[in-house]
Amino acid sequence: MEEDDEPVSPTGQYLSSSVLNVTILVVFDSTVPADVLKAIWALENIFLPLNPRFSSIMVRDEDGVQKWRKVEVKLEEHVKVPVFPQGLEKYDECLQEYITKLSIEPLPFSRPLWDISIIKYPTSTAAGNLLFRFHHALGDGFSLMAALFAYQKRAHDDPSLPLTFPSSSASSDDDKKAEKRQRERWSLFHDFLRLSTACVNGVADFSWSLMKSTVIEDSISPIRSGVPFVGSRPMTLSYLTFSLRDIKRIKEKVNAVR
Repeated sequence: MEEDDEPVSPTGQYLSSSVLNVTILVVFDSTVPADVLKAIWALENIFLPLNPRFSSIMVRDEDGVQKWRKVEVKLEEHVKVPVFPQGLEKYDECLQEYITKLSIEPLPFSRPLWDISIIKYPTSTAAGNLLFRFHHALGDGFSLMAALFAYQKRAHDDPSLPLTFPSSSASSDDDKKAEKRQRERWSLFHDFLRLSTACVNGVADFSWSLMKSTVIEDSISPIRSGVPFVGSRPMTLSYLTFSLRDIKRIKEKVNAVR
């Protein structure tokens, strides 16, 4: 084990199981045709520094514990430039088929768990597309989207700008000691609450899981068809577009935080 190795979260360990293939697909529309050389430059200089996991692989130490280990990224292994049939005016169907195929294709664990497909063909909504694919063990959708938007913003605004983080202002020794005591008191209270909540949630989750596995069965819905071995059948993607006005109405209905 190397000193810089970081432990994989319990969720990441679960999602890295060989029986699962859980990926996040993010499609960016471009108003101009995709430029492969510029995309590769942006990946190396902007994308990779955003998150150390983008240049790390999963390894096991001598105790069998999974860790993230930094490696040298070979971008040629992560960049795909698919070739579609020539002569079409729009390539919406080709893109749809490509995304469907990519969604069921597993990412190899021998290299960092992401790749990008640069689509150089026009569709009805874009002149080109960037298709990112991440293994869910890298993080949740919110954290990965935040990284991607930061990547897009820096690539568009000024790629030469370094990554910056907020700095804290200087304070006196007395203030620091008072803040430290306050943090310690809050930490004890927070640990007690977290332990209590974990115990209650653990009992509730175990009881519910036991009932679901023995007595209660999920009802038939568009998500659960009830057809046996449905996971082995061919899959396709469906799209549903919401306007910002509809999103605001949904937020109001569920009293979401603004």
